[in-house]
Amino acid sequence: MTRRRWIADEVSGSRAALVGSHADHLARVLRARIGQEFDIASPQGVRRGRVVSVSDGRVEFELGEAVSASETLSLTLFLSIFKFDRMEWAIEKCVELGVARISPVIAQRTGAHLANAAAKRVERWQRIAQQAAEQSRRAFSPEISEPVSLKEAVKAATGVRIVLAESEEDTTFKDALRTIPPARDVTLAFGPEGGWTEPELELFRGQGWIAASLGSTILRAETAAIAATAIAFAELP
Repeated sequence: MTRRRWIADEVSGSRAALVGSHADHLARVLRARIGQEFDIASPQGVRRGRVVSVSDGRVEFELGEAVSASETLSLTLFLSIFKFDRMEWAIEKCVELGVARISPVIAQRTGAHLANAAAKRVERWQRIAQQAAEQSRRAFSPEISEPVSLKEAVKAATGVRIVLAESEEDTTFKDALRTIPPARDVTLAFGPEGGWTEPELELFRGQGWIAASLGSTILRAETAAIAATAIAFAELP
């Protein structure tokens, strides 16, 4: 039987713990009991954990043998900020698929009210990412960074960089993935509702990004992010 996986809030030697609402979900909703076993993920890897203590706001584990949990492709998403309910859904599903990092980006067509409110949503996005990582048995909770300007994000990106653009007519996303050398570090950029502006595309080109298209249909921002993430993991070895 597959054991449920939890990402530890605290780790010290052969002990780990969940705290706060994270622990309450396991203790009250799932009714954890002393002696139950789960997979416990931490920066040191994934180990089998046996519940040794259950109290209000805290569940403690004794850690045992290591559990195989390899994650090879490091995929970063630059998500131009869009309507928060849809963005939350995109974060959840892309984390389930395996992304390593998500950076919310303020683009020219990002609504001013969304850009102003985005910093206050980061904690919620991080919580959604952690829950999605546990749901899909990830070895770690992906990083959700503070919102940054597009110019700052584009210049800071490393590895293979692909910007998804509906205006691109020559290169499909799958073709772009197949022509790049073997890479374990890939960054994908997605525009907001209304897409990228031409000056933004020029910025990408000037920094050496590859422009690619997901096809002739116009996808919502969250659909494009989820579809491209799934394709990337399917196409890259």
